[in-house]
Amino acid sequence: MHHLYAVADFCLIPIGTGESSVAEYIAECQRVLQKSGLTYKVEGPWTQVSQAIHDCHAAVHAKGAPRIATDIRIGTRTDREIAEGEGNEGKVKRVEEILNKDFLA
Repeated sequence: MHHLYAVADFCLIPIGTGESSVAEYIAECQRVLQKSGLTYKVEGPWTQVSQAIHDCHAAVHAKGAPRIATDIRIGTRTDREIAEGEGNEGKVKRVEEILNKDFLA
């Protein structure tokens, strides 16, 4: 079975922490992402991406945040193979190549 490759953009907002700064909670989520082996852009196999977001929630709750609101946008494609970690990077490189042609013209 072909694993679905996913690129996720998510915004995790701890609520009800009693603190004005949420930096410590976001740092905890970054630690989870680092341990997951995914790039900081959160891309990889669908199951690993969704597990990493789940683990961020669990870690931030464990740190004391009683509530979390998260917006998630996930894109997938099946029309071609994408090397792991190259989803967004490939898109950025392609746009840069097009813009570089403008400078050369």
